[in-house]
Amino acid sequence: MSEEIPDLAPFIDHALLDPHHGLEGLRRCCDEASHFGFAAVCVASRWVAAARERLPLRQKVRIVSVIGFPFGAVPPAVKRAEAEAAVEAGADELDVVPDFGALADGDSRALLADLAPIVELGAPVKVILEQSRLDAAALQLLVEVSLDAGARFLKTGSGFAAPVTPAQVRQLRELSRGQAAVKAAGGIHDLETALALVEAGAGRLGTSRSVALMAALADRAR
Repeated sequence: MSEEIPDLAPFIDHALLDPHHGLEGLRRCCDEASHFGFAAVCVASRWVAAARERLPLRQKVRIVSVIGFPFGAVPPAVKRAEAEAAVEAGADELDVVPDFGALADGDSRALLADLAPIVELGAPVKVILEQSRLDAAALQLLVEVSLDAGARFLKTGSGFAAPVTPAQVRQLRELSRGQAAVKAAGGIHDLETALALVEAGAGRLGTSRSVALMAALADRAR
């Protein structure tokens, strides 16, 4: 492989978040992650136990569970319970949708009360910002509260909004002041986009097109 082209596999959270799949699709996702050496699989909490069975602890592939996905519009106690159940089932990391209603009200205390109890479970937390839908003030507030809560990553979006851009990654790196890494997600469908996001500073890439990206990377290296 050319030295100019980074190995994308360690950056990829291989996502399976379309609700219209069953156990066969989950197993295929896990097998693909194991084959390519992806950083993680990213699944709904309902599938964590099955993913853990398919990816035992001796494997390096981590299991990420989304929490409060995709809207975050559930009471904090419910969100905490989902997170706790996911960790007990074998989740290594949690991608958490915050309380956007509290954000709209500018209620930093409610935001912190939503996120901090989940961080306290001990699994690394990525806060899903839905960055493309926030104005500058709301984004800054959500980043600050996420950092105060102890989030390890800031995630650009759920993947169901506008495609992520390198500029958004750079913006989050600046706002986080090195206190959290950045996960880029949404519309990462081609190799050029993936490489540009890594160059901009993304530490993880959330995508369901992971296998196609690896094929394109192999073609580029030939």
